[in-house]
Amino acid sequence: MSQHGQSFMRGTLVLSAAAFINRILGFISGMYIARVLGAEGIGLLMMAHPLVPLVITITELGLPVAISKLVAEAHARGEREKVRRILHVSLAVTGILSIALTTLSLLGSEWIASVLLTDQRAYYAMLAITPIAPIVAVSAVLKGYFRGMQQMRTIAASDVLEHTVQIAIVLALVHLLLPYGVAYAAAGAMAASVVSEAISLLFLAISYKIYGESKLPGETWRRHLKQGRGTLGELLQIGLPTTGQGVVHSLYNTFQPLLITSSLALAGIGTALATKQFGLLAGYAFPLLFMPSFITQSLSTALIPAIGEAAANKNSLLIHERMNQAINLGLLIGAPATLILYEWATPLTTLIYNAPEAGVLLSILAPMFFLHYFDAPLHAILLGLGRAKAMLVNYVIATAFRGISIFVLGSQMGISGVAYGIGIGIVMQTLLNFLTISSSIGFYWSIRPFVKVGICTMLMGIGGHWTYSYVISQGMPQVWCVATSIMCALFVYFVALILTGTLQWKSRRHRFSIPW
Repeated sequence: MSQHGQSFMRGTLVLSAAAFINRILGFISGMYIARVLGAEGIGLLMMAHPLVPLVITITELGLPVAISKLVAEAHARGEREKVRRILHVSLAVTGILSIALTTLSLLGSEWIASVLLTDQRAYYAMLAITPIAPIVAVSAVLKGYFRGMQQMRTIAASDVLEHTVQIAIVLALVHLLLPYGVAYAAAGAMAASVVSEAISLLFLAISYKIYGESKLPGETWRRHLKQGRGTLGELLQIGLPTTGQGVVHSLYNTFQPLLITSSLALAGIGTALATKQFGLLAGYAFPLLFMPSFITQSLSTALIPAIGEAAANKNSLLIHERMNQAINLGLLIGAPATLILYEWATPLTTLIYNAPEAGVLLSILAPMFFLHYFDAPLHAILLGLGRAKAMLVNYVIATAFRGISIFVLGSQMGISGVAYGIGIGIVMQTLLNFLTISSSIGFYWSIRPFVKVGICTMLMGIGGHWTYSYVISQGMPQVWCVATSIMCALFVYFVALILTGTLQWKSRRHRFSIPW
């Protein structure tokens, strides 16, 4: 493997490890908040949060992706001044936009709350989280710079630092403010996110001061901005196409709480109960569903350039090989994750959140969420093939279909209908992306891996169910029953993968491989 390839793989592994640590830390933080605030408090958090991603998406303008690409190219050519100009222009654009939009959000907070928040107690949490937009926007610019310079360890360290600090501050603020009411405690949890992001930004700024490109003689901010019109054009040419999906996603997330609570109101459910049920879905079920997907997300990061390079060389065989590897990895991860979340739905939500009622929603979503583990690889394949516009169209169609399904099914079936509507949207998006890829270059795969993994998953389910029933009958504590049965189920799955030849041991390299 070339030095560049080794550097790329090391960076991918570092980001994957950091993503795993952050998922664990975030899960611990979310579990604590969920148990302390309860479903109602989580509902307030989920209602207050969606406006911020919209502001961040607009202020970033897709620049972090563009920055990493342009910085890498300029650095390779030895254009140190251009590297700094890219960074300065990006910081100026995102800084001005984020401060302006954050100021407007704060000034119009009462009107925004009256329109978007069905429960006015979420107003304090919305105010607490609003200042995070400019901090995140500037952090994203610096991360784009470090990504372009192949300094992945700096990004990984800042992310881990942010989540670690957030847990500590959440523990302090929620405990301090809970006696004043759940609304103030929710605001404290939001404020903890702002403080942790600020500390992460400070770490990135110090790292840039130490490891960044040194200032050249006569170089000033004014000079960079004066000569930066062409650089801004280059940035926007790359960044704007990637912004569309982010805007649609943020707009949907902004109005999703209102959509869900409105549909529940038509089903005869009051505001307080609707807020609680929304918290069960967004705060309890979703974190468990998204937990395993960090692996496919890390894979997608490496898949985009791999597909793009193969497409540029018109190597269709390599494109399909990479696609098969991505889909098969999604299958290996998604199948056991789906089974665990479905079969142990109620025990997991009871043990982690003390909310057995959330188990019903988790069991509804888990089978349909299986396709989500393929969505990130499909998304990356489309980007690598240069089909970003088609991907945006697919996302808009799937989002519209999801919104309609949520409203119709939610008004008829309550929160269970909302869960079915969200699952239908996930299925629609994955199928549309699959059809787009098939129409572009074809999609050839073998049914054998799916049959093998299906058999292994079925054996895993039988073994896990038998173990859980046995340890329950022995009177063991719930935590040991769940942990023991899941570990035994995963062991059966792993052994079955080896026995069926799905995984093979490479003695020379001392590792397992997938012979597909």
